[in-house]
Amino acid sequence: MIRLDIFSDPICPWCYIGKTRLDFALESRPDHPFQVHWHPFQLNPEMPPEGMDRRAYLEGKFGGKEKAVKAYLPVIEEAAASGLDINLEAIKRTPNTMNAHRLIHWAGLEGKQNAIVDRLFRGYFVDGKDIGQADVLCDIAAGAGMDADMVKRLLDSSSDASDLLARDMDARHKGVNSVPTFLIANQHVVPGAQPIKLWQQVIDDITAQLDAAETEDEGPAS
Repeated sequence: MIRLDIFSDPICPWCYIGKTRLDFALESRPDHPFQVHWHPFQLNPEMPPEGMDRRAYLEGKFGGKEKAVKAYLPVIEEAAASGLDINLEAIKRTPNTMNAHRLIHWAGLEGKQNAIVDRLFRGYFVDGKDIGQADVLCDIAAGAGMDADMVKRLLDSSSDASDLLARDMDARHKGVNSVPTFLIANQHVVPGAQPIKLWQQVIDDITAQLDAAETEDEGPAS
């Protein structure tokens, strides 16, 4: 297997689009070599723990309502082209995502990262849920087959919070400055929400290289 590390934030629309395109490529290549691991990167590391009103956040970030709307037009267009129905009107708050990243981490210990990441994206971008709230995260965990009571106890503690923050900072120190960022085999960086065809080509190229290496290892027939 080839390790594919993904640096992402569950409130990043381009991360949602990028994951959707990658998933299509992986589904079209069922024998793909990738083993996927998700890593924390907070778009808003200074966000208050309770989050903030989304309209105020966007207008402050982009400099007014008109500029915020303009900034999101490419998101809406690319989401639609990728088969995603993003419901931006349903989103009322921009959350602090540290607890969501903690949940993704715990899901990884149970082999359920992809399911949790999916549910976080859908919960936020489709259902407009505040994924900074513990009860919302517990519902998302339960929907993916995790123990909601255990997740609630972990969220009520500081378990793994310092580790996740350190991993976020380490990614920044190593040059990750936007998401999504994909790291293939700890060597090749692929930034942004890449097209399905690019991922298919990457998978085909890696598969061909692995097959060639296996044939070489086997040596000539006796």
